[in-house]
Amino acid sequence: MAPIFASVDVRAGYSDIVIVDGVSLEVEAGEIVAIVGPNGSGKSTLLKSFFGFAQFLSGKMFYKGEDITGRPADKMISSGIGYIPQTNNVFANLTITENLQMGAYTRSDRSQIATEIEGIFEIFHELKHRAKSFAGTLSGGERQMLAIARAMMGKPSVLMLDEPLASLSPKSVEGILDKLTLVRQSGTALVMIEQNVKRALSFANRAYILVEGKCIMQGPAGELLNDEQAKKRYLGLGT
Repeated sequence: MAPIFASVDVRAGYSDIVIVDGVSLEVEAGEIVAIVGPNGSGKSTLLKSFFGFAQFLSGKMFYKGEDITGRPADKMISSGIGYIPQTNNVFANLTITENLQMGAYTRSDRSQIATEIEGIFEIFHELKHRAKSFAGTLSGGERQMLAIARAMMGKPSVLMLDEPLASLSPKSVEGILDKLTLVRQSGTALVMIEQNVKRALSFANRAYILVEGKCIMQGPAGELLNDEQAKKRYLGLGT
């Protein structure tokens, strides 16, 4: 079976500076893929290049077997590929409900949106009682929940997240991972960049390790977490 999403030999960067150099990855339907590695290894640039927020220099992208290389970000989202950046991922001056409505802006089935917002609140029940609150009043963990909930309003088959656990308290980290588990159980595949290597590799099915813009290792996440070479040389987990 073909992967639901794949990149092939992607080179990307900014202007004439190459940050990502020949990275290929595959995402199967309904699985969790982690992208880890040292700071500056090109993880965020890779995801940004998929959506045109970094320069896609060469390579190919495929979604459900179709070549989508160069497809604009709004078309990517309407096709079923969601993206949550690390920062500025909610509209602070809009209410929670308005943020969720904005998450469905690419959809044509407008009559279903109100019903689906109620369904989203069943998963993200922490947000329901604050539906009329402005997103700017939320805590870091609540904002991240809203960002995920808003992305889910677009009905993605694949959801890409850039550092979803960054700067969160341990309690909030567990809360976000619980929500992502529910998202995955709904059938959405997850691709997540994460600096919290242990949590990411414990959570994911498979993982890719990027170093200096190249994929150095890949495989089942649990195996990489227990690989002494990976831990000491690339992940900063050596004793």
